[in-house]
Amino acid sequence: MNNSTDSTTSKKRPPWWRSLGPALITACVVFGPGSLLISSKVGAAYGYEFLWLLLGTGVLMGTYLTMAARIGVVGGATPCRLVAQRLGRVFAAVVGINLCLICTAFQFSNNLAFAAAVKTLVPGVRPEWFLFGLNGIIIAFFLFAGNIYRVIERVMKVTIGVILVCFVLNLIAAGPGLMDILGGLVPSWPGNLPIGLPDKVDGEIRDPMLLIASLLGTTFSVAAAFFQGNLVREKGWKIEDYKQGVGDSIVGVAVIAGVSMMIMITAATVIPGRPAADIGALAQSLKPLLGNFAHIAFCVGLLVVAMNPFLINAMIGGTMLADGIGKPARLSDRWPRRFTIAVLTVGMVVAILALRTGAKPIQLIVFGQAMTVIGNPLMAGVLLWLANRKDIMGDRRNRLTVNILATVGFLVVCAMAVRVLMRLTFQLT
Repeated sequence: MNNSTDSTTSKKRPPWWRSLGPALITACVVFGPGSLLISSKVGAAYGYEFLWLLLGTGVLMGTYLTMAARIGVVGGATPCRLVAQRLGRVFAAVVGINLCLICTAFQFSNNLAFAAAVKTLVPGVRPEWFLFGLNGIIIAFFLFAGNIYRVIERVMKVTIGVILVCFVLNLIAAGPGLMDILGGLVPSWPGNLPIGLPDKVDGEIRDPMLLIASLLGTTFSVAAAFFQGNLVREKGWKIEDYKQGVGDSIVGVAVIAGVSMMIMITAATVIPGRPAADIGALAQSLKPLLGNFAHIAFCVGLLVVAMNPFLINAMIGGTMLADGIGKPARLSDRWPRRFTIAVLTVGMVVAILALRTGAKPIQLIVFGQAMTVIGNPLMAGVLLWLANRKDIMGDRRNRLTVNILATVGFLVVCAMAVRVLMRLTFQLT
């Protein structure tokens, strides 16, 4: 007679949607206002022709996201800690500082994008006060909140749902043709877009590929993927949660690539040949063609997209800096909070100064997005190295297919970094 509960079946796994979290947080920081604007500009300028590129970069992002998740789950520590154990604390500090600097540059562009969103939704106001208020609220959250990860995960699940609903409504209102979309998934290259390196002619920097490089940088962010190793540790996943970690990563990448595709398709259908100069112009240009309801949905989605990266991007920078220099690196620990507040403050101050000088936000947003790829080769190389070490991964090391995709991704971020460095060199000479 069996009068006891079988211990092997008494423990039930939670529903799949409750297991999601780390990659959705990553999706919220990768798909920011810059991603929305750049995807729409590419769609308006080149139609559906670069849908295949979004799909391809989504595959590369998924490769690195799942690699980082596997490292965090199987390796038993964050990527920076594993690096410190094998290559020394100095090298780990270089990785952490590098990632923090990238996030700080990204935070600057996030502030500018939020300011543009505010000016669109509340015309006639001074966006600097909104920047000060939003950053102040987030700083207060990091000063006084308890379990930071749990709060952020719940908020991000809600905001991802809002973003998906808003942009699906816009896509339905736009009514794109199915054959046009399928045609865009076939690799091709616009005849009016030359392939070449940046150049300086008569004191002016010319780089027709800047918009495409920015599109790659916003979809394929190795910095965000690197942080996935920290998030799965924060979630408390162990070896038995390995499959959940991979599934979570796939869902996150689907959100990143899927929303970007919806924005690109909407722009290609509604405003072909008329790229918006800024977020406000984009919202206004969509209004008469999508209708008032869809326009409202777009503005709500825009505001949510503009707010999400504020919190997550700064958190990545602060946490990775603490982890790199050997400080406790859980989100609720003291040092990650302090460094996160520093990233928030620097990004806000630089953005307010830029706004007061009259600089055009769209140019700064695009360039800020492109700048984030400079440090990606270092982090891509570290993830690839860790994922192939037998003493860390055991029999869950990278397989041949994953290594091929990861190598392609590494070469892509190296090529993008070279382009950005050339632009910086031209600007300084």
